[in-house]
Parts: sequence; C-alpha cells; structure tokens
Amino acid sequence: MTKINSLRGMPDLYPEDLISWHPVENKLVEIFNSFSIEEIRTPLLEHTDLFKRSVGDTSDIVNKEIYSFNDRNDKSISLRPEGTAGVIRSIVEKKLDQQQLKLWYMGPMFRYERPQKGRYRQFYQAGVEFLGFPEGSSDFELISLVCLIIEGLKIKNSTIKINHLGDKESKKAFSKELVKFLEPHKKILDKKDLERLNSNPLRILDSKDTNVQNLLKEGPSLTDFISDSANLILNQIKSSFGKFWDIEIDTNLVRGLDYYNGLVFEAISDDLGAQDAFLGGGRYDNLSSTLGGKEMPSIGLAIGLERIISISSLTSSKEKKIAFITSTSNIAPLAFKIANQLRIVNPYVALDMDLTESSLKAKLRRANKTSASHAFIIGDEEVESKSVIVKSLREDIEQVNMNFEDLNKFYKEI
Repeated sequence: MTKINSLRGMPDLYPEDLISWHPVENKLVEIFNSFSIEEIRTPLLEHTDLFKRSVGDTSDIVNKEIYSFNDRNDKSISLRPEGTAGVIRSIVEKKLDQQQLKLWYMGPMFRYERPQKGRYRQFYQAGVEFLGFPEGSSDFELISLVCLIIEGLKIKNSTIKINHLGDKESKKAFSKELVKFLEPHKKILDKKDLERLNSNPLRILDSKDTNVQNLLKEGPSLTDFISDSANLILNQIKSSFGKFWDIEIDTNLVRGLDYYNGLVFEAISDDLGAQDAFLGGGRYDNLSSTLGGKEMPSIGLAIGLERIISISSLTSSKEKKIAFITSTSNIAPLAFKIANQLRIVNPYVALDMDLTESSLKAKLRRANKTSASHAFIIGDEEVESKSVIVKSLREDIEQVNMNFEDLNKFYKEI
C-alpha cells in the first residue's frame, strides 16, 4: 500500500522545528499584552463572499489563490486567506462595531500559490487590529508596536517602509492619472500588470518588474494627490521614530489588499532575500461598512510567522528535564501518582517517564542521552521505604535517597 504524504506547500512542524517557534510566539503574546491588546479567535472557514467583499473580487487572492468549495447546502465557503476580514465580520455580527477594541489573533491561513522558502500554502500569521480608532494617535501607537516587535524579537537589518494612500477621492483621482500615464506604455507591462491596469491600477506601484519601476519614476506621484495632513502624518512618523529605527517613506508602497486607505506600512529585512517583507498593515476605515456594519475607523497589522521566525535572534531557554524510572512494572501506578504530584509542585520542569520494559541499566543509558539533569528511580525497596533515588546525570556526585516530602522540595527548587 502506498504511503500518504502531506499536501504540497503544507509542511508538518515537528518538535525540533517548534523549538524556534515557541519563543517567538510567546514573545509576541507578551508584547501584545503590554499594549493591552486582547485575543480573539475566529473560524478557519468563512463564506466566500466575505473575502470577495473585503479583499476584493478582482484581487489575485480571490481569483487565483483562495481555497473555495461548495458545502452540502451548495453554499460557497473558503479557508481564510488572511485574518482581518474574519475579525471584522465577527465584530459586526456581534454588533460591537461602535466600540473601541484592540484585538490580536494567531493561527493558520491558506493560499494556493507557488510554495517557496518562507511562503507556503498553509502559513501562520499573527495579527493586531485597532478597531474604532480614527487616524491620528492610533497610527503612531501601531508603528510603536512594530518597533517593539522588531526590538523584542531581536531582528537585525530591518527597515520600516511607510506610505499614505489618501481617502477614496484622492485614490480615485490618482488612479485616473496613473492609468492615463501608463496607457501609452502598455508594451512594457506584463500580463499581471495589464490586468491590474483595468482592475486596480494602484497595485502596479507594487510591481517587481525593474522596467515598470523605472517607468513609474516618470509618472504621477501619490504624494501630490493626498492631503497636507496625510503628508504631515508620514513626516511626523518618520521624525518621531526615525531617530531609533530605520524608517523610510516609500511612495510606491500600496499593500496587496483592496480595503486599505490612509497609512500603510511594511517591515522588511535584507536577510529574507527577494521576498523581504515579514510584517505589514495599514488603515482600513471602510471595511466594517463594506461588510454590513457601521463606519468604524480601524488600523491593523499582520505578521508572517515563518518569515519572522527565520530572522529572529531569539533563542529558547534551556528546558529543565528529569527522567523518572521505575525498575519494575508493578509499581507503575505509584510512580504515576508521585510524578503527577511533582508536576503540580513545579509545572516548569519536563518529567519524562520511561514506560518501557527494559532493564534499569538500559533505561539509565537512554536517560543519559537526553537533556535530563537527574534521574528519579523507584523500585521495590523504595516503595517499602517510601523514598526515591535521585541520581545526577550531569555531575559526578553520589546518588541519594529522598523521602517523598524532601523530593517535593528538591523538585520545586530545580
């Protein structure tokens, strides 16, 4: 019988992989809590229309990358390709769209795209949403959060890029001028950019084609169409945070989702190569009303966990581990009772019970190969004397017998 492998672009994460994941995830939660941001969890599956209305029905995500299928009631449902739309849907559904909320989430997202390093079909994302906060101080606070994430995760060689997309009117006016400028140069545009010219011209600013980028330098600039207050925000963010972090105003930065307006930003790292963004976000003041709710000015960010983990210099603290060994199987129930009591006393130590029928010598040999600092050994004599042998596996010192009370004290202080 042939074996069944994982789907392409959907990797398994093994214990040795997660050693580098847990410190980053834990640090992110710690940082979110320090900003008084609360956790929210939303479903992996949503109505497909949610993403058509939010991300944009002309976007690559909806047209080419989304995992959609009909359920048994013949309704189109999709695996979430990003996290913000589901959060807003849940807030509108519960009629919380007139409150100010700070929320974070973390979990898997799905996009059918070509798998490559740091970019998979199932990928993990952490996100933050500031809901009900108009443009102003909330934009600055979110950028300060980005700075703390970069510092807290010990990320080097990073740059924060910022831009302002203006409001609906300025975006519309700029798009019109951009199309007018690009029309005579269609031969330079590739197939994707030609599609964008008709559906979402702003996305051409994000083109990776060098010829297109050189052409755009001669075209209209978004900064000429946005308000003085929008330009002021960009300059104030750069002057406020640029003293301590590398911040750059990039007038071609538009982000890949249709719902963005106002401030947009990305954090990039030279250590990631061509796909250099590990964090991005922006303002989406109209998304709530687009999804049937009330006007709710909001701003948020999303973090690609695979990417940020690959460049984080955080290391996991060394796990404290004890090997618990029984010399005969008939005393296993007592051993389980003692082990559980120890786990209650100190839950921060990994107590690994050897449940095999091997000899004591073989069990000690296995324990020595692990990172365990000590072995706790219990046999018939120890049951009789209500004690446990404590043997150091890392220091050349004599093993000792401890009664259960002393063992608890010893375990608590490890």
